Amino acid sequence: MPFQKIRSEDIAFFKTILEDKYVLADDENLARCASDQTEDLHYLPELVLQPRTAAEISSIMKHCNTHNIPVTPRGAGTGLSGGALPVHGGVLLDMKRFNEILDVDKRNFQVTTEPGVITQELQEQLKAEGLFYPVDPASKGSCFIGGNVAENSGGPRAVKYGVVKDYVLNLEMVLPNGEVIWTGANVLKNATGYNLTQLVVGSEGTLGIITKIVLRLIPAVKHDLLLLVPFRKAVEACAAVNAIFLAGYTPSALEFMERDALEWSMKYVQSGGVPIAIGMQEDIAAHLLIEVDGNHMDELYRDAEAIAQLVQQYDIGEVLFADSHEQKQMLWTLRRKVGEAVKSNSIYKEEDTVVPRAELPELLQIIKDLGREYGFQSVCYGHAGDGNLHVNIVKGNMSDEDWQHRLPQGIRKLFKEVVRMGGTISGEHGIGLVQREYMDIAFSSVQMGLMRQIKNVFDPNGILNPGKILMS
Repeated sequence: MPFQKIRSEDIAFFKTILEDKYVLADDENLARCASDQTEDLHYLPELVLQPRTAAEISSIMKHCNTHNIPVTPRGAGTGLSGGALPVHGGVLLDMKRFNEILDVDKRNFQVTTEPGVITQELQEQLKAEGLFYPVDPASKGSCFIGGNVAENSGGPRAVKYGVVKDYVLNLEMVLPNGEVIWTGANVLKNATGYNLTQLVVGSEGTLGIITKIVLRLIPAVKHDLLLLVPFRKAVEACAAVNAIFLAGYTPSALEFMERDALEWSMKYVQSGGVPIAIGMQEDIAAHLLIEVDGNHMDELYRDAEAIAQLVQQYDIGEVLFADSHEQKQMLWTLRRKVGEAVKSNSIYKEEDTVVPRAELPELLQIIKDLGREYGFQSVCYGHAGDGNLHVNIVKGNMSDEDWQHRLPQGIRKLFKEVVRMGGTISGEHGIGLVQREYMDIAFSSVQMGLMRQIKNVFDPNGILNPGKILMS
């Protein structure tokens, strides 16, 4: 059944729920919500709605469900898989007014927050209370916590602290038919029925619209140390990752950056007026950014020195110890800006591969071999500590024909190799729109059938974020 286009009577109805200023059909707001950070994709919604309460969303969803109007929820628009793109037009549900931290429960180490709170702002408020929410995606300064839950985000510190799913206890959500439910309970252990909370985490806004989030927290960590290790062979940098863990160390972050990734990021950050004080030898191929954290500086120095000694078995340059807050900030800024830097250099596609950690050297070699076979340049970086490698494929001199038709064959071949190694096709960016066509590599027809049935139970009319995760 085709979706219904929005009519004047639909707009009139929405204005009975929201003030006129929150029912937007002007070109500027439609254009703002037509894209995110995914490549250069652009899909205009027909209408942007900015609700403030679960009750308002409930009324909107009941109307849209009755009249078969597609609804696409949107957070901060920092997604990398097209998950918030309104590919079928309809209503774009802009969640930016859900921006309050509702309750910090220090006694139980929990926080209840709305989904439109910026992740870094949430972390900083909790830190002031002596609490720690460690999940820190690269876009933490702009992304919303609700989007993080929808994508099951990770980030650099996932290697030690886990990803979003490890901290979500309970969710308030509006179902596509307008019903409002809580998915779980505010407890650390819950063996009561099916785990709806964990089903919704990572569902990319296809099962319901999250309106409140209860997160578990841990005590704040007092200190951290940061090392930058240059390698003359990128494959050896990948091999060193597992060697560090096998020696008994668990860094709080362990990031991999190829030379191009770091160089492009340095130029990008410097172009914004930020001075960079890092020299790079000509023969360096890749870097590992290694952080250790804890509450006792003597232990951290001991671990950092031991890790620095351990990597001497590889062909490395001089190890840089970041010995000031400013130097740490500079290194982390360079790492977090890599994606933006690559995007500013060329048309690109970013793949979000993840394999068992020990298979990273093989994965990197396969990527480079495929690049030679299919004629593309790749810039790789990512969370090497948990086997999550971001592969930025740069268009460069590729013809439009090869970019559109030959490159997808190379990506499919890469994903098959990733699955063969025991990995999968997305570690933290989600499937969204751009990876749907590759889901058959990761899942059998039986598994895909189960997913379609789950979607149908929550959203039998298929109006909520249609066109995402599952091919029609």
